[in-house]
Amino acid sequence: MQIFGTDYATPDGTCIRDYIHVSDLADAHVKALQYLQAGGESTTLNCGYGHGYSVAEVVDMVSAAIHAPLPVTMADRRGGDPAMLVADSSKLRALLQWAPIYDNLRDIVRSALAWEVQVENIRAQQKNPKAA
Repeated sequence: MQIFGTDYATPDGTCIRDYIHVSDLADAHVKALQYLQAGGESTTLNCGYGHGYSVAEVVDMVSAAIHAPLPVTMADRRGGDPAMLVADSSKLRALLQWAPIYDNLRDIVRSALAWEVQVENIRAQQKNPKAA
């Protein structure tokens, strides 16, 4: 895995992003669809938690969760990447009464890893159906 840029004006030098759990994102989409189906006016809404985590923090959290370091190499910045990109979801929260469930990096990582384990188990069962 590559980390693009370690010299940003952030606490650890890596980009900060507003990572969101797929279930929270899906819930926001469902609420938006229900709003439109009920006659709500089309609008633009930002979806996120309103705070971010650095790329290095995410790597460290995943490494801690799997009890092993991730193979990481540092690379030059990508053109156009801002140091920090965090959503202001206040309009989404107010208009759709949306509230996230996984507003915590540790919970997001644990959930993602649990999903990956489920997927691997399904693949293993498909390869060897008699073992199930």
